[in-house]
Amino acid sequence: MTAPVDRLVFVYNADGGIAQGIMDSVHKLVSPGTYACSLCAITHGVLRMDPKWRAWLATLPMPVAFVHKDELAVALPGLTIALPAVVVERGAMRTVVVDAERLASLGSVDALIAELERLL
Repeated sequence: MTAPVDRLVFVYNADGGIAQGIMDSVHKLVSPGTYACSLCAITHGVLRMDPKWRAWLATLPMPVAFVHKDELAVALPGLTIALPAVVVERGAMRTVVVDAERLASLGSVDALIAELERLL
């Protein structure tokens, strides 16, 4: 039996902050095909989080965290992974459950939700 999930962590391949968020939004508008964070592209529109995604997150029975790449070393010390990624924490164990390559292949909120429901 697998231990329960203590926390689900979404790690973005983008820096945090308002200025960076504005730059990311412009990048998504001008050149969406070259935007480096498929997780953000799937879960966020130009100005806000996708409402379907927000509603699904609210149903989860575990805490959820959102970490930007410039926060990774503090939020998840010692974790070196390709970004973006979805990480599950179970006690002291951290496991990447959706890696960067898989996220890039999903392409929609519905596909990401289905993938996470299958894995969790």
